[in-house]
Amino acid sequence: MEQVDLLILGAGAAGLFCAGSALRAGRRVMVLDHAAHPGEKIRISGGGRCNFTNLATAPDRFLSRNPRFAASALARFTAPDFVRLVDRAGIAWHEKAQGQLFCDGKATQITRMLLDRMKGAELRMETAPLSVRHDGMGFVVETPGGAIHTERLVVATGGKSIPKIGATGLAYDIAAQFGLRMIDTRAGLVPMTFAEQELALCRPLAGVSVEARIRHNGGQFRDALLFTHRGLSGPVILQISSFWQPGETLQIDLAPDYDVAAQLKAARSEAGRVAVSSALGRVLPARLATAICDEMGLSQARLADQPNTWLEALGARVNRWQVRPVGTEGYRTAEVTLGGIDTRDLDARTLQARKVPGLFFIGECVDVTGWLGGYNFQWAWASADAAGRAD
Repeated sequence: MEQVDLLILGAGAAGLFCAGSALRAGRRVMVLDHAAHPGEKIRISGGGRCNFTNLATAPDRFLSRNPRFAASALARFTAPDFVRLVDRAGIAWHEKAQGQLFCDGKATQITRMLLDRMKGAELRMETAPLSVRHDGMGFVVETPGGAIHTERLVVATGGKSIPKIGATGLAYDIAAQFGLRMIDTRAGLVPMTFAEQELALCRPLAGVSVEARIRHNGGQFRDALLFTHRGLSGPVILQISSFWQPGETLQIDLAPDYDVAAQLKAARSEAGRVAVSSALGRVLPARLATAICDEMGLSQARLADQPNTWLEALGARVNRWQVRPVGTEGYRTAEVTLGGIDTRDLDARTLQARKVPGLFFIGECVDVTGWLGGYNFQWAWASADAAGRAD
């Protein structure tokens, strides 16, 4: 039986980083993955440029049953720590809004950096772990090529999001096998879908984007909203999807810089002969303004003919649009998986299972989910470093 000191399941962001952090003189570290290539989620992230961290990283940017669980790992390996690695690798990067850092070039530069950092560890791709067991001395992982014995096993196989690149629920199966508790999982950072009534508005507007603000269940975001054939997407929708629960209604402000009712009343007093849709088009994209006016029976109406009650109703429709999603696009397009392995069963400093010495869970499979914008990668780096450096 093959013997290693540390075996990591999963060659994604967390697994590769953990391997680099775990290297010690004389320690044999191995990474296994069923996929053909390492770092697939890195490759497709950020439009192919990898939003590799966020300078605003803090525990309050993460969702978990235990909001403070991530604080220890995040404090010990910070966003500036990762930036220093990127700089040393000679990777050019730039900052977008809200502290988001992206590669100037291809995301695969980050994967190459991680592979260079873990030189000395062994990487075996297209090697699926078939089973895991504890033999009293350590862990035995069966693979198509034979059994591997290890004193320490790190599970970094991610969540269920984006199954087309190989996502599975393996981490959850292993956790359950060893008696760890689970927080129910669901798709996060994902577009939302609507019933036919709302789709009557959304479908003709597919491709239209507008700045919007949404507050819901403690989440508050202002960013671009995108109409799609299935419902709504865009950064502000992806963000709030992690806070929304099925059956709940969202209130969306489609013109956060304007009191639309007051704006329309002022326009009526100055140029009453202007069409309502034209006046509304001064604060919204023209197609959206026209669609809302059509929906409210004001497609041919002039401002001068509208009483305050109608303009107030129109203003409410824009500033306080009430919609009830029927669901989301699910794991197929979700950027992350909410929920996962219950943090009550993990040590916050090392990510080791409290009742199973030598067994670690890191990255997305844990019940720690970041906001959109590089936070989930920073959790991958931080949790991986914590497990890799654990004594």
